[in-house]
Amino acid sequence: MSIIVDIDVQLARRKMSVGEFVTAVNISAANISVLKNGRGKAIRFSTLDAICKALGCQPGDILRYVPDEDVNRQEPGS
Repeated sequence: MSIIVDIDVQLARRKMSVGEFVTAVNISAANISVLKNGRGKAIRFSTLDAICKALGCQPGDILRYVPDEDVNRQEPGS
């Protein structure tokens, strides 16, 4: 996938635990896990809004585009 979700980076910068984040965003830990692990296929704007509010960031701070060929080069065993 070409869109990388950097929630872990923002959580680390803010020294926020996943549990605190789940509570602040008010979505399930399973859905946070899907996003964090790059398995998400879509995100609602309302969820993105809640994430940005909880982390005090902009959407571009947690979402970034990487061309598929660059993603493949970064994956082990490729």
